[in-house]
Amino acid sequence: MAMATGGSSDLTAQGAQWLQGAKEAVMQMTKGEKKDEDESYSPFQSLQKAAVLQECRCFNDREINPRKCISILTKILWLLAQGEKLTALETTEIFFGVTKLLMHKDQQLRRLLYLVLKELKPSPEEVIIVCATLTKDMNSKVDLNRANALRVLGAIIARTDPTMLAQIERHLKQALVDKNCFVAASALVSGIHLMHVNPEVVRRWVNEVQTALASDNPSVQYHALALLHQIKRQDRLAVSKVVASLTRTPLKSPLAHCLLIRFAKAMMEDGGSERDRALFDFLEASLRHRSDMVIYEAATAICSLTSVAQRELSPSITVLQLFLCSPKPACRFSAVRTLNKIAMAHPMAVTPCNMDMEGLINDSNRSIATLAITTLLKTGSESGVERLMKQITSFMSEIADDFKIVVVDAIRAMCLKFPQKHRLLMTFLANVLREEGGFQYKK
Repeated sequence: MAMATGGSSDLTAQGAQWLQGAKEAVMQMTKGEKKDEDESYSPFQSLQKAAVLQECRCFNDREINPRKCISILTKILWLLAQGEKLTALETTEIFFGVTKLLMHKDQQLRRLLYLVLKELKPSPEEVIIVCATLTKDMNSKVDLNRANALRVLGAIIARTDPTMLAQIERHLKQALVDKNCFVAASALVSGIHLMHVNPEVVRRWVNEVQTALASDNPSVQYHALALLHQIKRQDRLAVSKVVASLTRTPLKSPLAHCLLIRFAKAMMEDGGSERDRALFDFLEASLRHRSDMVIYEAATAICSLTSVAQRELSPSITVLQLFLCSPKPACRFSAVRTLNKIAMAHPMAVTPCNMDMEGLINDSNRSIATLAITTLLKTGSESGVERLMKQITSFMSEIADDFKIVVVDAIRAMCLKFPQKHRLLMTFLANVLREEGGFQYKK
């Protein structure tokens, strides 16, 4: 009986020890996981350029391993993104290795090769070697290869030897009106880059670019408008004709519409005191667009016009006031930032938005809250100063020094605006001076 009792106690002790060991193991794992979460880890953290260049020798192997090559190409891109400089000899070695990989049919590898070729800066003599392969890709039946080849070849020629553009001009002109939107957009982007280095050749593509402008694809239409403006920008009359014709026919691309608003605003500014009423009507009509970005672009354009009257600002401010109540933080931030700028020149025009801006003081985004407060300090009435200062007092402890400095600058301006409230404002500044903060804020 005694032996049975002894055996039972031994088992209990062993079980307790095992349980304690399991608990300690779990605790250590938990600590390890927490440590891993706190520490940011990068697989390329200890990557050395010399080691990567050594690995690049596998590009010359008889049997190419796509997965291995993809890993090495990713490392090269990471090194270049970190600002690592390659010597002319190192660039040449990588470039020739990459050109050999272009013979491989693996699509994932090929897409990465296009990226690497764009980032490398080969000499004009080396470019000739890869041009033949990329020209072949431009005639490929695979649209993805055609589009990428156009982008890469355009970028390489723009950086190294612009005179080579004549050799691929025919392919680019055909691609501008291609049925595939990715191919057409890629050709247009290449044209924008090449316009800076060989404008004489690119100006001959004006008919194809105008055809692309009529595309239903938003990306194609946007890039076509950007390129058309670059082609005609030296001729003010030609630009005005393009803008005038497009303002009468609505564009399907919101991005293209935003670009057109910018061109229209620039033309109105160039016109001096004689403002084009048709263009101003176009800006006002854009305030009723279904896209938020177009509405905001139009409102910003109207508000930033020189010598704009307060009554002309009214529709734009009404739209921005609606943005203040938007569930999207980007809309709220853009609206309150623009109203803050308007308040410097036209504080009375922004006063109707004060109630909505007071609701943004407690916004979770501190940038929005700071802009709302500084705008209220510019537009608020003397009777509302005391109430506003009470709201700011609780807010100051929650924001960083950079935001505090902006608020203090706005309060300084308010002291000059309302001398009767000088004592209240000085008391507030004296109180915040005793709180924690850096030297720039305290001074």
